Amino acid sequence: MKLKTSLILIFSLACLLPAGFTQTISKEYLIFLTSKWEGERFPDGRPKVSDDILERMKSVTIEEAWGVLRGEGYHNQFEGNWEPLHEDVAVVGRALTALYMPNRPDVSDQIKDKGEKDGRIGSPNSWPIDMLSQGDVYVADAFGKIKDGTLIGDNLGNAIYAKSGNGVVFNASSRDMEGLSEIEGFNAFVRGWDPSFLTEVMLTGLNVPIRMGQATVMPGDIVLAKREGIMFIPAHLAEKVVLTSEIVRLRDLFGITRLKEGKYSPGQIDSRWTDVIEKDFSQWLRDHIDELPVSKEQIQELLKNRTW
Repeated sequence: MKLKTSLILIFSLACLLPAGFTQTISKEYLIFLTSKWEGERFPDGRPKVSDDILERMKSVTIEEAWGVLRGEGYHNQFEGNWEPLHEDVAVVGRALTALYMPNRPDVSDQIKDKGEKDGRIGSPNSWPIDMLSQGDVYVADAFGKIKDGTLIGDNLGNAIYAKSGNGVVFNASSRDMEGLSEIEGFNAFVRGWDPSFLTEVMLTGLNVPIRMGQATVMPGDIVLAKREGIMFIPAHLAEKVVLTSEIVRLRDLFGITRLKEGKYSPGQIDSRWTDVIEKDFSQWLRDHIDELPVSKEQIQELLKNRTW
């Protein structure tokens, strides 16, 4: 029943394909699905969150992002239980998605034939790599396959890093752990590691909505992958996540500083701040604006909106 449902989905999506592209949905449909994003887009319609937000996102914790999304009604954007190549290298970037399914010869032959006619080069698992831009994260669902589910080895890993300057997130496995670990700055969040090579899967979707465990992922979502797990942040909420995180970081630093100084009691800092403390916080921001872990420009913007 599940396979039948999946094939219905494939053919439904196929009705939306523009001529000349394989496995992708139309630009218009992608814009429709991500209509809350009002900023710049890639030519294919994928939201293009700015490099500045991506850079600032690296300092956001998983809990901070989770809290903002939860408050906005997004309860299905976190997925844990990964086996990262490096536990201490975060992956942050715009999702370029791929969907793989168990191989079915009649369907996969059609996909490969169409791909060749569209100018795709090599095996289908290399097609997403050809579409990567700087700052992208290759995010793929291959139904959690480990043995014979290795989407990349070190050759493709080097190609990915050369194109995106970033890492990957696979609901599947990878091979060549030693070779991949030598790519400085690269990280892979996968379900497992296996020496086998990829076989008996077919690429059924490129730049399409996918499911990564409990999370729904749209093309252009912001990937925030850290040791404890991965948040997939809708593009239109990325800036709010960053701004909220920066404010929380500053307030925490102020509170800890004043507690160490003995100026306020734990009860005063750990509850809703009085106007006196809020005024002290504003003055503390002005006095230390060049020393804080948030840019001077962002603090000035924050102070503009404060009434204390």
